[in-house]
Amino acid sequence: MSSTSNALPPSPGRREHLRTVVAAGRTLRVSVRPGTDDAVPPLLLMNGIGASLEVLQPLVDALDRRRTVIRFDVPGIGGSPRPVVPYVLTTFSPVVAGMLDRLGFDDRVDVLGLSWGGALAQHFAVQHRRRCRRLVLAATGTGSLMVPANPRVLARMLTPRRHRDPEYARSIAGELYGGTMRSNPDRAAEVLHSASRLGPRRGYYYQLAASTGWTSLPFLRLIRQPTLIVAGDDDPIVPVVNARIMARLLPDAQLHVYEGGHIALLTEARELAPVIERFLDD
Repeated sequence: MSSTSNALPPSPGRREHLRTVVAAGRTLRVSVRPGTDDAVPPLLLMNGIGASLEVLQPLVDALDRRRTVIRFDVPGIGGSPRPVVPYVLTTFSPVVAGMLDRLGFDDRVDVLGLSWGGALAQHFAVQHRRRCRRLVLAATGTGSLMVPANPRVLARMLTPRRHRDPEYARSIAGELYGGTMRSNPDRAAEVLHSASRLGPRRGYYYQLAASTGWTSLPFLRLIRQPTLIVAGDDDPIVPVVNARIMARLLPDAQLHVYEGGHIALLTEARELAPVIERFLDD
């Protein structure tokens, strides 16, 4: 893993690689998969709670090679060192913008946020509207003011155990993630990399605290970018009714409801990637 201060984007044809970037005082582990077509806007991925950038690999592999794909670990998750002080979504969005500057991506990017990352993506689209061309919100909602999950499901979210214990991940996969995880719970442990996630827990709790009490309802109307909302009809964490509400409140939104659960973007990436590609290329 190499360190960089103001590196240019890797030229097309170079292989994907990891690096460490310092932006606004935060140190982040970043991966860039160079695209083969400079005319295609880069796609910035924002991940779910407790998930390292490796968890997004199935989606990255399913996306068109023309497109540069950028992903990162939030502080204390994956390979990013834990934060010295806590952060909130409002203060972390400028860190992401600074990361793009450090990487040399000073033009507009497309942004995809999955679950917790969808909350961060909403903030980024408002706070850095000139940097965000199109927005994809997958398996996400409006935060504390939304139709909530079952309390038992919410209780499962209070601990990072599923990211660290493969047997536990299997045991709760169907109840927590829905969709194909109900019949194939082994996939949850595989996708979450729970067999190798033995790092400190503090990063998860910082990430959880960053979104506590947060809601995007007051500023949804300010998200002017074309937005694709991708939601599963069997998502125990973010019930699909929340996607329908967001689609009505966002000024320029499309809604795609798929048959599946919360992490289908990872477990059924081959089926959902073309939906995202068509929206981004429109």
